[in-house]
Amino acid sequence: MHNNPTIPQRQWTLLLLCWLTALISTLGSLFFSEIMGFEPCVLCWYQRIAMYPLVLILAIGLYTQDQHSVKYALPIACAGWLVALYHWLLYAGFIPKGMQPCGKGAPCAEVQLELAGFVTIPLLSLLAFSFIVLLLIAAKKGFPK
Repeated sequence: MHNNPTIPQRQWTLLLLCWLTALISTLGSLFFSEIMGFEPCVLCWYQRIAMYPLVLILAIGLYTQDQHSVKYALPIACAGWLVALYHWLLYAGFIPKGMQPCGKGAPCAEVQLELAGFVTIPLLSLLAFSFIVLLLIAAKKGFPK
């Protein structure tokens, strides 16, 4: 069994911010679908598949002081970011609607919520994944090699 050094305070704080962002995003997505009644599209499901495990991975990493949790979380967060970027570009009209993967169920480019004239669910997801990825990269740089 190998010895896991504790996470330095700065990195722990960055991981805590990642975890809080993932938790709020998870609860927000559940609120939109279960309370507000918005049916998630295929791309929304892919983003949920990337976001939900981050809550567990980061929580376990924080609790056990495992600096390897960044190594486990970063690829998942990057995959979620790519899907969120594609979804936002599709939603914003930069990608033709003919290239959307949504054939059954909720359409991927349908506006279900728009705050302040431009804040949409895909934009919220893209911002959350962006924040998580940036914080994970910052945390990774602070760990000894």
